[in-house]
Amino acid sequence: MEIIGYIAALLIGISLGMIGGGGSIITVPVLVYLFHIDAVIATTYSLFIVGVTSLTGGVRAYIKKLVDFKSVSEFGIPSIFSVFITRNFLLPAIPLKLLTIGNLVITKSNFLMILFALLMIIVGFFMIKHSREENGSGSSHVQHNKILSLAILGLLTGLITGLLGAGGGFLIIPALVFFIKLPMKTAIGTSLVIISINSLFGFLFTLKHFYYDWQLIILFTLIAMIGVLIGNKFSERVSANSLRKIFGGLVITVAIYILIQELLLKTN
Repeated sequence: MEIIGYIAALLIGISLGMIGGGGSIITVPVLVYLFHIDAVIATTYSLFIVGVTSLTGGVRAYIKKLVDFKSVSEFGIPSIFSVFITRNFLLPAIPLKLLTIGNLVITKSNFLMILFALLMIIVGFFMIKHSREENGSGSSHVQHNKILSLAILGLLTGLITGLLGAGGGFLIIPALVFFIKLPMKTAIGTSLVIISINSLFGFLFTLKHFYYDWQLIILFTLIAMIGVLIGNKFSERVSANSLRKIFGGLVITVAIYILIQELLLKTN
């Protein structure tokens, strides 16, 4: 199972490198079901893995001048604030045992995975529905006149990142393309920088709360980083349209598996 997990790590990196998000949302399910890590701890592992992996792609995008730092600040500052509140106050406030429904006991870990699955279904359908050619979205005219909208989306992204360990690229990229009017390639590079900042800050905010299997984390991260570089190469010559659809279908499939695992099999 671990071999499959490391293959998934490569795919996560490819998704981040090529389309700026999407694949990172399966990091926690991979850690939970293939590496048998508790869901709460897995969200912390994911923050480090997604943060470092995204930073790899973000640095490469910066070198190519595909990062809009005004968008990074407008989106990133509210996100960091939201991540801090979520990791230090909201997540610890969730009780270890939430409720019992017949033979089904919903624990904190179950709740996070169910919430994760519902989010994954939304992300998966969004990726499939909004798949389009990279050069078909965005324009060369950059606008920064919707700061409030970006700030609100930044707070929401920080909540998702802090609670579930997901990068939130599925929110960031549409916001940058449709509100700021960034070209798709710049939106992807900017998204990677924002994701890396949010995730790494989220990890640092809870660094002392858990014991970490650093061998697993570093190996998983290195493989994902290789995936980012591969994804970046693909993005230069291949449309992201098909990959976005494939990952959307994969995300929905994993979400259904999670719901079956957490809601049906837990009662047996």
